[in-house]
Amino acid sequence: QVQLVESGGGLVQTGGSLRLSCAASGRTLSKYYVGWFRQAPGKEREFVAAISWSGGSTSYGDSVKGRFTISRDSTRNTVYLRMNSLKPEDTAVYYCNALRGLNSRSPLFDYWGQGTQVTVSS
Repeated sequence: QVQLVESGGGLVQTGGSLRLSCAASGRTLSKYYVGWFRQAPGKEREFVAAISWSGGSTSYGDSVKGRFTISRDSTRNTVYLRMNSLKPEDTAVYYCNALRGLNSRSPLFDYWGQGTQVTVSS
């Protein structure tokens, strides 16, 4: 079983940047598509970004296109989410999970990590 641990969240002002990390243990992530999701209080979990197993292809939710960049480092078994030009509406707990494909919005694993809180102040 792959264990996923998200980190890198924090409190940042509008327009600021953060880089989130999704570190895997137990098994390599290198054969999986991986996605980032987020959930704000009182809202459903929302797809943010996805990356192919090779890192050569990516996709993004409409609300983050042009501001967020997903990448991966297979040597570190880690997937990253660089977030620029942050807005208050980006405030949420961010999670990662494997995906069935680049255009899939359904998580492959039926469990989630603890997530990492991102708070953007206005």
